[in-house]
Parts: sequence; structure tokens; C-alpha cells
Amino acid sequence: MLIDFHCDTLMQLYNHRGKEKLRSNPFHIDIEKLMKANAFAQFFAIFIDMDECKGLNKNPYQVALEMEDIFKKELMENKETIAYAGSINDYNDNKSNGKISAFLTVEEGGIIGNDISKLNELYQLGVRLITLTWNYENSIGIPAADGRNLGLKPFGFEVIKTMEELGMIIDVSHLSDRGFYDIYENTNKPFVASHSNARSLCNHPRNLTDDMIRKIGERGGIIGINYCPAFISENNVTTAEGIVQHINYIKNIGGIDVLALGSDYDGISGTLEMENVSYNYLLIQELEKKGFKIGDIEKILFKNGERLIKDVLK
Repeated sequence: MLIDFHCDTLMQLYNHRGKEKLRSNPFHIDIEKLMKANAFAQFFAIFIDMDECKGLNKNPYQVALEMEDIFKKELMENKETIAYAGSINDYNDNKSNGKISAFLTVEEGGIIGNDISKLNELYQLGVRLITLTWNYENSIGIPAADGRNLGLKPFGFEVIKTMEELGMIIDVSHLSDRGFYDIYENTNKPFVASHSNARSLCNHPRNLTDDMIRKIGERGGIIGINYCPAFISENNVTTAEGIVQHINYIKNIGGIDVLALGSDYDGISGTLEMENVSYNYLLIQELEKKGFKIGDIEKILFKNGERLIKDVLK
């Protein structure tokens, strides 16, 4: 019983192409580990480091297409256990057939440059969520790493309008504080912070303020709790207890319906008590220990995610 809104496993498969596969690998996530976790859905990010592409003289959009090709080939090779999903109907069909749903996302909206037609192309290729920025300024807006007072650029407003029209999930993780409010003030549908935590518990610009938490909840969006040690506490260690502290805090600010999971597995390092996705049972045990009722645990693990998918994706 698990929906995870963010991982970087595709990046690992791309970096180790020809050597590692999605079925079984040494990374945080593979199909065997997902099955042990009883995963219902995994959102797989096409993560692109624009500066790295520039240094290697690679076209970032072309690299994204290569990663998308790996995604599709891996699903074809493992079609008995995992299948693409781009809508709630796809998800429900896969669930009924005992298959894990694989949603495709992009982490770095800047790969489209200033070409809105590429956004439409990404949708046609199956992308259903876009993290608008990573850690660098791009054609869409300013990231959290570059300051809080600058937000979306003119093209960014066109992007979010088109995403809502297409039925794509807008992701504010990595976006600046001003950018967050640009999203809130210029959209109508629920949006997400796919892998972010509470800034009041861990003062990092990648985490969300109390007001942001409330506004995502008011809109019907979700916050995927990030397992990255740097976003959990200042001691660079992630424990199930530390994750539940953020869950409990966000619940008290934004309500139980705003909570989901966005592990950031295969994109994080440091000491992880939950060493890979198959260890998520430790999180369930900790939630039970802290007095969370089964209905609320199910909301965090998958039901809130199912609602978000139904409300936004066409």
C-alpha cells in the first residue's frame, strides 16, 4: 500500500545503462523492492542537470528523451509486474491486475527552453508531472537555491496555464518562495510539492513554510514527504521517527489530507534507517506507534495520492 511521488531511479539506470536494470539493482528502488513494499504506484522522474549537460555538450531535452526510452523499454521487459499509468483509470486497471503503476515525470522544466510545443510533446510521451525548476534558474523561474523573492518568469506563467489545460501535475518542490505564490495565485487545480518537508522543523529553503503547507492543503494538493537527511534534521540522518515528526507537524498545520510520500530515493545520500523502498514497513510501524489510526495511515500511504491523481490527471 504505497504511492511514492518522487524518485531518481531513472537517472541511476541512465548513468549505469547496459549494466543495471529496473527488475533488480543495487539502488534504492527496483521492481523486486517495490513488490516487497506492496507498492501501488511509483512516480519516476526524468532528472536533468542542465549545467552537467552543458559541460558535456549534451542537449538536455535529448537526454530526457533517452531516459524516457529507458523507461518505456524497462516497462516492456517487465510488463507482467509493472505498467505505465497516465490517468486514474490506468492506475485502477493496473491495481486490479496486480501491477505496479509507473507514472513518468520531469524534474527540471527548463529542458523545454522557451518552446511550449515541447511541453505538449512531453505530455504525448507520457509525462504527467513536472517539477518546474531544479537548483538552477531556468526559462520558467527561479529555484529555492537562488533566493526567495524572485518567482516565475513570463514563460513560466504560460507553462502552468498549459499544464492545467493538458491535465499535468504542477510540482513546486525546488521552486523559490515567490514562485510558490505565483503558482498559488495563478492556478485553479490542486498542485503538489512532490518531495518537500516542513521548514519549521528543518530550516532549509527546499522545505515549506507553514503558510505554504496550509495553501497546498486548501487547494486539495499533496506534500510528498522527502527522506533526504538534509531536509529531515540537521544531523544528516533519516529515521522513521524523524519522518513521522514531519508528517505529524504537517498534519497539524495542513490537515491529514495534504500528506503523501515523495521519498527522493536514488537521488539522496546520507544515513537512511529505511535503506530502500522495501523498508517502508518501518514507517508504518512508527506511525502506528505514534497513534495514527489505520484510516489516516492509508491516506498518507496512498489514498491522498489517489485523490490527487483523480482530480488533476485527465
